[in-house]
Amino acid sequence: MSAKAIFILVILAAFLVVLLQNTQVVELRLLFWKISMSRIILFPLTLFLGIVIGLILGRTFWHKKISKTDTLSN
Repeated sequence: MSAKAIFILVILAAFLVVLLQNTQVVELRLLFWKISMSRIILFPLTLFLGIVIGLILGRTFWHKKISKTDTLSN
């Protein structure tokens, strides 16, 4: 098993432990809305949202960097 696979398994195990220890219901306030949900739902939702935003921003800046270098080389 590669070091990368072991690292991913350790991170997933740690995330699973955090999820299982945080099952309380919390109230989330967003501007005028109040949403009550379990932390076990809130944590993966936040993680997923962060990954999606990171991918979108990374791809956007990566494309800008590529187009800048293409313009400079021509």
